[in-house]
Amino acid sequence: MKTLVLTFIADDRAGLIKTLSEAVTAAGGNWLESRMARLAEKFAGIARVEIANDKEAALKEALSALAAQGFTLTVETAGAQALPDGPVLNLDLLGPDHPGIVHDITQCLAGHGASVEEMETSLQRAPMGGDMLFRAQARVRIPAGLSEDTLRHALEALASALMVDITLRDEAAKIERGSHDRRKK
Repeated sequence: MKTLVLTFIADDRAGLIKTLSEAVTAAGGNWLESRMARLAEKFAGIARVEIANDKEAALKEALSALAAQGFTLTVETAGAQALPDGPVLNLDLLGPDHPGIVHDITQCLAGHGASVEEMETSLQRAPMGGDMLFRAQARVRIPAGLSEDTLRHALEALASALMVDITLRDEAAKIERGSHDRRKK
């Protein structure tokens, strides 16, 4: 068996996932997991599928044929899954929207050897005043040798500079470890 990772994007319309999953199933593949979302009139996603070695070429051909239906699709062979070490933390960020927030947060995380496993961001109107607020939620794996407190202090300093709230929680314990309100009134 071989594991493939599919990434795709198409103009949003009803039946996109049905069409994609039919191609996978018809070729003898098994849809294992996926993440998908509608953004700016497009529908995009990533999926992990499993296929017998002798059926891989047929699946790739069927997926290539979807270009005629408006899909832009990439297929990559997945390597062996290495089990990551280190604890997983949940990061929540909320604050006034401005350019560079994602860059600054991910630069801080990468600088400490932390890896973003999942991230979702969005914009929403502030309850009072109507300004736009930026929200980010992420699952972050920190290296085994890094203390949560070290990362927390670095994020606190960044939260202050960005004037955002950042909360970091231990995923395993589901216990809130700290909330930092650095917005100036």
